[in-house]
Amino acid sequence: MARLEHYFRKRHLESACSSAAAHAACSARYQFPVGLLPEGITKYSLDEGSGRFSTQLNGTCSFELEEKYTIRYEPPVKGVIRRGKIDELEGVSVRIMGMVWLSVVQVVKVGHEIEFSVGVASAGFPAGNFAECHSCGFGIDCKDDATASSYTEAM
Repeated sequence: MARLEHYFRKRHLESACSSAAAHAACSARYQFPVGLLPEGITKYSLDEGSGRFSTQLNGTCSFELEEKYTIRYEPPVKGVIRRGKIDELEGVSVRIMGMVWLSVVQVVKVGHEIEFSVGVASAGFPAGNFAECHSCGFGIDCKDDATASSYTEAM
């Protein structure tokens, strides 16, 4: 009986965060701002038992943060999420001052900052930079005072 209850509970938890529309509620549950992932989510799945998640986007997305960092999301974006921490991250990379791309392996929320780690180094950004999903447009550079975004369709 306990195994059956566990099965149904697990199926309910998996489905609670299994759509792009549910992404915002799931982000808040894990203490992350909704804009940690860009617009264009086509599928979002989460196994709340293990914390493993996978997100499909409608293409590769990149945008600038604070004029010297470029964050790039290449689908699928995967990892293990816990309250205030994402480990084993795949599909996210950062470029510092136009130099080489480095894979982001961990994201941690520390107070009012979101810290991106590439393993040997990390950089923190105000959580407010991720209060809203970054728009990656449709092949157009969308520029405003805060960010520059670009979108490339997935092949």
